[in-house]
Amino acid sequence: MEERSHKTKTILITGIGKGIGKALAQKFLAEGNRVIGTALTGAVDFSDPNLSVFHLDIRSEESIEKCVADIKNTGHTIDILINNIGVLLDEDETVVVMDKLRGTLEVNLIGTIGFTEKAISLLSEGAHLLTITSSAGSITQVATESHFPGHYPAYKISKAALNMYVKTLSERLKGKAIVSAVHPGWVKTDMGGQEADVTPEDAADGIYTLALSQPETGHFWFRDKELPW
Repeated sequence: MEERSHKTKTILITGIGKGIGKALAQKFLAEGNRVIGTALTGAVDFSDPNLSVFHLDIRSEESIEKCVADIKNTGHTIDILINNIGVLLDEDETVVVMDKLRGTLEVNLIGTIGFTEKAISLLSEGAHLLTITSSAGSITQVATESHFPGHYPAYKISKAALNMYVKTLSERLKGKAIVSAVHPGWVKTDMGGQEADVTPEDAADGIYTLALSQPETGHFWFRDKELPW
């Protein structure tokens, strides 16, 4: 995987209030980059001269439009966009519960796609657009029963559909931007739980390296290894 030359970049990361998003924002800032982040409250518990934070409720089309307009008004073009926001609402379920499926799709799929479609206009030429999905959305891997067979179906459905969006978007933006899907690992977050084997900082390090590299567009990654769809 070819490395990009490192210079100050502008990074847009959704959901930087905690977990992987917070660790990613802090990693990019520590390396001297400009970070534009979003948070549901419009604020986070850390600061930096190169950090700007905007309110985003990804379930609301109005909020998405205002957030993208606010970012555009900063005058910065985006070199790296990382879609990080996601939910797991059916952790204990083995059957599809319709209200949890709707809630999951509203955030993980519809909201993420809605934000991305608006934010594409902010991207610089040759930008890298990364979407954090999950290997639980890999039909190949789930078929091997490697991901708690039968559990959290709404989450798996949402991530499989999001993977397909990444794949189709990569074809649409070919030659203009690199589009990647990223599995962060099983991460110690509110979603992943404390039994998980990867810290948010470790996950952020892997995503940071991928974000600054020049992988072939339209692929699914865990660190430097390609995952099957």
